[in-house]
Amino acid sequence: MGGRTTRQRMAVLRVLAGCHDFVSAQELHALLVAGDHSIGLTTVYRALRGLEASGGLDVVRDEAGGRLYRRRPEDGHRHYLICRCCGRSRPVDSEAVEQWAGQIASDTGFTAVEHTVELTGICVGCQRAADKGELPSCHWEPARETRDRARSCAS
Repeated sequence: MGGRTTRQRMAVLRVLAGCHDFVSAQELHALLVAGDHSIGLTTVYRALRGLEASGGLDVVRDEAGGRLYRRRPEDGHRHYLICRCCGRSRPVDSEAVEQWAGQIASDTGFTAVEHTVELTGICVGCQRAADKGELPSCHWEPARETRDRARSCAS
């Protein structure tokens, strides 16, 4: 992970491993504090930077440009389809993207090529709510959204 393995960094790893969807550093910090961990937001950011640098995280950007994090599976880097309303995510088959990136690297002679592919849409649950004339979850108040999204994470 880069840096020392501390009690706080291990707590970040445990909570992040329980998150099924991407979370912001602030959401992760709130989960840690709610789980009775004494940890500062700066320490959370530091741990996330170390995990990202070591290849332990998948990172995407939200609509405002903020970074969202998810623990990378043992079998490696993945791409996700993310609901613009509720933030739910699901991995997608991206073999064609990986082959394309490899071919670009080969054709140009570049090494250590990295890529970012972000796919967003509206999930079935949010679309159903909209079809019924209800407000989809993307219209929640930020405080409520953080609380409800946090329920998808084990603390």
